[in-house]
Amino acid sequence: MATIIKEIAVPDGWAAWQAACDFGNAHRAFAGILTDCTRDEDVRTVTFANGLVVRERLVGIDEGRRRIAYAVIDGAFAHHNASFQIRDNGDGSGTMIWTCDVLPDIAVETVEPLMEAGIAAFARNLEAVA
Repeated sequence: MATIIKEIAVPDGWAAWQAACDFGNAHRAFAGILTDCTRDEDVRTVTFANGLVVRERLVGIDEGRRRIAYAVIDGAFAHHNASFQIRDNGDGSGTMIWTCDVLPDIAVETVEPLMEAGIAAFARNLEAVA
């Protein structure tokens, strides 16, 4: 299994957590990468700007650790699990840590560029609303 980890500093850790844990509105936090997101209980359907549509199941939200985990439940992956965690830096700022585990390993070639674009969009969108 391949693991991809991306990190980015965020000026407002609380705002970043609020955006990251809003499972049914991922298209807002990741505007420019995602164009739509609908939620039906613990499953969301996200539409990427390139037209790709993916269903994801909410695995859990840990408010105390500011961590949300989800898994892709259809598509070309044998396994896809990911989490966002917003680490508190002690001064109001934070660090967003996005971890993704995928199988087959070759899926890294597809997933990593999407994560790089996604984390940059997340940071841009936070700045726009701050």
